[in-house]
Amino acid sequence: MDLLSIIIGLIIGAGAAAVIVSIIFKKGGDKKSQALIEDAKAEAEVLRKEKILQAKEKFLQLKEEHEKVINERERKIADLENRAKQKNESASKQLEEVKRKEIDIDKIRENLTHQLDIVGKKETELEKAHRKQVEQLEVISGLTAEDAKSQLVEALKAEAKTDALAHIKDIVDEAKINANKEARKIVVQTIQRVATEQAVENSVSVFNIESDEIKGRIIGREGRNIRALEAATGVEIIVDDTPEAIILSCFDPVRREIARLSLHQLVTDGRIHPARIEEVVKKTKKQLEEEIIEVGKRTTIDLGIHGLHPELIRMVGRMKYRSSYGQNLLQHSREVANLCATMASELGLNAKLAKRAGLLHDIGKVPDDEPELPHAILGMKIAEKYKEKPDICNAIGAHHDEIEMTTIISPIVQVCDAISGARPGARREIMESYIQRIKDLENIGMTYPGVEQAYAIQAGRELRVIVESGKVTDAEADTMSFELAQKIQTEMTYPGQVKVTVIREKRAVNYAK
Repeated sequence: MDLLSIIIGLIIGAGAAAVIVSIIFKKGGDKKSQALIEDAKAEAEVLRKEKILQAKEKFLQLKEEHEKVINERERKIADLENRAKQKNESASKQLEEVKRKEIDIDKIRENLTHQLDIVGKKETELEKAHRKQVEQLEVISGLTAEDAKSQLVEALKAEAKTDALAHIKDIVDEAKINANKEARKIVVQTIQRVATEQAVENSVSVFNIESDEIKGRIIGREGRNIRALEAATGVEIIVDDTPEAIILSCFDPVRREIARLSLHQLVTDGRIHPARIEEVVKKTKKQLEEEIIEVGKRTTIDLGIHGLHPELIRMVGRMKYRSSYGQNLLQHSREVANLCATMASELGLNAKLAKRAGLLHDIGKVPDDEPELPHAILGMKIAEKYKEKPDICNAIGAHHDEIEMTTIISPIVQVCDAISGARPGARREIMESYIQRIKDLENIGMTYPGVEQAYAIQAGRELRVIVESGKVTDAEADTMSFELAQKIQTEMTYPGQVKVTVIREKRAVNYAK
């Protein structure tokens, strides 16, 4: 409406201006001016009509836009009213549903209360009837309910214990059969797949010569050459009437090998005197040390073991010149390594780790300083020093039960070590010590009361003890077998293991005449 007032004002202003112009020109009084005034009036009228039309168009446009805004607002208000109405209707329905459910719940609660009352009455009646029956049973049996319950529980316990023991015995027997079968299979397969040499090492070496004339040159004037050689090598050199042979005696195979190689070089060269002997022995020691390292490297390459510390490789090479019960230590360690790898593979374990532990299990027998420690503990400390894995260190230290086994590889190494040392031809013993060991084994069996005979069989691998059935019961026979095994383990030294079998049988003998 303000815009319309402005337009009307403009139109009125334009008319007034035309009137003012006409008045001014009337005073002029000439015809030309009158024509100009007429033209101006005509133009003013045209202009006024155009402005009126523009104002009307603008007014109509504004009116249309205003109506659109009003219609949109009314539509939104209607939508909001519809939504509010729908929500009110939905809330009313939900409220009615809630009221209906509350009514149903009240009915159900009343019904449950009634049923609980009925159940309570029935329980009271049942409890009275049960109490009456228990009283009657107590009168008839002469026992109270607690005593009867205790007797019944004890009877059920005894029956359950008997059944459980029977089941346990069946399970244990089945497990033993299967375990023994599988264990024998694995051990036999392992032994069959590994073959090694029989040991014939001893504490003397024979140096062969071409003629007995060389013996005099080796002895030297007043024995100076042989004394120099013994002092330089630490080996006792025995020159006797044995034709074309000289005996080298020493408990250390390394020193014995140095003496043998030095003698060979001296005899080949022909120059034998104390200065030359010391020079050759020194050179031979250096060569043998290089050979030891080469043997260690070749052994690890043959077995496929990598990453060993150089000092451990040198110790593996020194095993070539060590023996245990006549069994060459390097051959024994190689055999144990292969056995461990095979057995670990059969059991689904890490074969490389087991082979590494088998090779190093006797590393404590070849240290340079040789302290007063069991070789298994010393070997474990050496392995720890050179950063071997804890599993390998534990297997080395536990293969003679000096420490507790903490990994599955440890018993494998122990078993394979026993297999290698116990197989026929692996180790040599003096005949007298063997016979004495067999006698001591039988004497231990005869020390127990009730024993009739004790026989060591299978080359001392088994002790069979026959007891009198009237003096020894079955339980005492079990105890005797265990105690005998413990006594043999603590009092005797032997390779492998000794099986102790106690035999108790009842014989009834009569004669028909």
